Amino acid sequence: MVHFDDYPNFTPNLTPQQIFTLGSFGGTYWRPIYSRITKQKYKDQHKEFKWLKKIDKKLLTSVICESKRNNYNVSVGTSLKFWEDKGWMNKHDPYGWVQWYCRFYDGRRSDDDTRQIKRWEQFAGPKGRFRRWLITLIINKNTTWNDHYISPKIRQSLQHWGYRLNKKDFEKDKKRRQKKTITKDKKTDKKKVRKSKDKKKSKKKFKQ
Repeated sequence: MVHFDDYPNFTPNLTPQQIFTLGSFGGTYWRPIYSRITKQKYKDQHKEFKWLKKIDKKLLTSVICESKRNNYNVSVGTSLKFWEDKGWMNKHDPYGWVQWYCRFYDGRRSDDDTRQIKRWEQFAGPKGRFRRWLITLIINKNTTWNDHYISPKIRQSLQHWGYRLNKKDFEKDKKRRQKKTITKDKKTDKKKVRKSKDKKKSKKKFKQ
């Protein structure tokens, strides 16, 4: 797990380098782009990070997106225009969340950190919708946490957000669900007992 002392709740378990080494974004993340947010063109932005130098350029700057370059051999995600139209892009990181993560990992701090970390929490954090949805699918199929036949698209998407499901996280969330079910069952039982008592009381009143 990656740990940041100043943001202890931000706990991705893949470094930026691992995201690209494994195969992400069809190899196109650092392709040349034109940002409608900054009104500028960008290229070779990956050269900012020394730890990306040893990675094949086909996994970084390809112009054509190919699913075979992705770790799970599936195509996921949307276009840069889509993200810009949604208002999710910041002028400081025109390539998006992963560019922000690369710089945050390298030590930069900005006024956009809280927003970007919140986005990660909502998507891939312990309560993140995609992490929990993947765990739900695994439980429903009664299979193991590392059965990659279960939603490779969700797994690839989570990888793009610096997270890969592991046994520890799976078991922890599974126990949380079991505990929640037990608590719910107890509440249901109490309601049934209460209703039963109320019925008996009403019968006694009726007889009187």
